[in-house]
Amino acid sequence: MRTLTYLVACSLDGFIGDPGGDATSMFRYLDEEYLAFLTGEYPETVSAEGRRALGIADVPNKHFDTVVQGRGSYQIGLDAGMPSPYGHLREIVASRTLETSPHPNVEIVSGDLVARVRALKAEEGPLGIWLCGGSDIAGTLIDEVDELVIKSYPQVYGAGIPMFGGAAFAVSDFDLRDVRSFGNGVVVRRYGRVR
Repeated sequence: MRTLTYLVACSLDGFIGDPGGDATSMFRYLDEEYLAFLTGEYPETVSAEGRRALGIADVPNKHFDTVVQGRGSYQIGLDAGMPSPYGHLREIVASRTLETSPHPNVEIVSGDLVARVRALKAEEGPLGIWLCGGSDIAGTLIDEVDELVIKSYPQVYGAGIPMFGGAAFAVSDFDLRDVRSFGNGVVVRRYGRVR
């Protein structure tokens, strides 16, 4: 059984973007030490264009072979002229408004996302599935999340888009598996779900 990992950047108060969805204030923390960690440990989470620019285009995927994201997250790539932003992964986009895929590598899921993710998890393979975002997709898939990798940036937003949007109140327990802190104040925590 493959795992679904929600690997996400957020503010100290748990927001993945401001009220309009903008998280560019976090970009200033991409210094040399932190970027070396991201490209070394999670190279597949860097867009295909970013991988080329950083000279890691041929680095093998370490954790994931599939990415799941919502239309809002995917739209960022589309707006930047990247219809397949993670071409080194199988791309799944949950959308009720995109009727056809703009790229052969991108599968549009307009129906039961939970069922599609369960089918992905049931596939054989050594690598898992990366839940890239956004908030509403994470809320829909909260019961399917096996692992959390939370990149906490030293900022407080006060309001914005939560990590898990639209989910009903329910307590889900996770065990802390690893913590890594950086000189710029970023802390990356990895949790495994208690089942």
